[in-house]
Amino acid sequence: MKSLIKYINTNVLFKVAHLNSATIITKIIAGVLTSKAIAFFIGVEGMALIGNLRNFLGAIQSISILGFYNGVVNTIAKFREDSINLSKTLSTAYYLCFFSTIIVAFTCYYNAQFINDLLFSSYYDFAYVIKIMALALPFYALNMMCFSIMNGFSNYKMLLIINIIGQILGLLVTLLLIYQDRIDGALIAAVIAPSLIFLITLVGIVNRRNLMTSIKIDHISFDILKSFSPYTAMALVTAVALPLISICIRNYIISEIGIKEAGYWEAMNRISSYYLMFITSIITLYIVPKFSKIKIKADFKKEIFSFYKSVMPIFGLGLVLIYILRPFIVPLIFSEEFQPTENLFFWQLLGDFIKVLTLVISYQFLAKKMFMHFIIVEVFLVITLYFSSVYFIDAYGVEGAVIGHFLSYVMHYGIVLLIFGTSLFGIIPETSQEDAS
Repeated sequence: MKSLIKYINTNVLFKVAHLNSATIITKIIAGVLTSKAIAFFIGVEGMALIGNLRNFLGAIQSISILGFYNGVVNTIAKFREDSINLSKTLSTAYYLCFFSTIIVAFTCYYNAQFINDLLFSSYYDFAYVIKIMALALPFYALNMMCFSIMNGFSNYKMLLIINIIGQILGLLVTLLLIYQDRIDGALIAAVIAPSLIFLITLVGIVNRRNLMTSIKIDHISFDILKSFSPYTAMALVTAVALPLISICIRNYIISEIGIKEAGYWEAMNRISSYYLMFITSIITLYIVPKFSKIKIKADFKKEIFSFYKSVMPIFGLGLVLIYILRPFIVPLIFSEEFQPTENLFFWQLLGDFIKVLTLVISYQFLAKKMFMHFIIVEVFLVITLYFSSVYFIDAYGVEGAVIGHFLSYVMHYGIVLLIFGTSLFGIIPETSQEDAS
């Protein structure tokens, strides 16, 4: 037990505490307070509507920046001392994101009523919120460009400060708008809060203003764009497909069962996102750097099982505790009106446990640049998630959505294990130098 605690402290929690925990805690507190305000002032129905808008916003934001973020970060880190290639990187990313964002913004603005009907049905008229989102979108894109530059230059401290201040500012704006305008205020806050951070980011990027002179339209490079493409494909599949499938599932619940049940499901998704922030930050800070250095299968197998034995039991115990305390957690975060959400915990928690088991291994796709494998596996997940959810919703009501969540991640895990089966379960000679794939 002592060795386990030592391992966690020295290898995982120490890094998280010093690099990312403040941001995560701020996000969770902001999320819980926002959820409480929605529950108190708007209710279950409003939770479902806001869930659809949040999913759509996430997908649109990813499309507007073409999924370039990780590609820009990695390329800047690679060429930070190479002024010519750095200029090509910044120019390619800036102009392509600029044109893409303008096209997406115009499309959303002039098709606001159509999008409203898809997200909320013709019974509601929130087309003006879609137009506000379209106007705010360029500021979000600029903010992400600034973030990618700071991240590429390893300016982590500034990123941390900006994220914390941005979360606090977004929370204050959200609470004020919900208090004043209820559901309208909550929807407006959802679309403008991510863009407000740009005002703070400008302060952080001011010491890099000399980079602006490096952005030239004639420096757009096809080779740089080609280096972005794998990251773009991966980002768009994950950041676009999953939110859009969530909208489809939520709309199916609304049409087949009712909007309140969709609100309970959205509440469960919010709770899930809060505790998953902790474990995904640990994986990002610990597993990803480790995987990038691994050259042989034996080391890959060692790292996976080391994480499984050290971190997963603690995560599992945490999920058991959450399940036991669910009668207190639901009214604490939301209100007594959301009590039926308690019935969704079992399958959601099981699914999230399997999801994390899969996630740890899946980072090998990125570390070893197995982009096509990743895309195929993610597409499989999206398809199974939708059809299994629909099948079980028809059979068990809203609880079927979380059963589908569990089943789809079990199958997802199975596919990932098949891909990396030899690395994880095969007999690997000590002297083997074969790549871990």
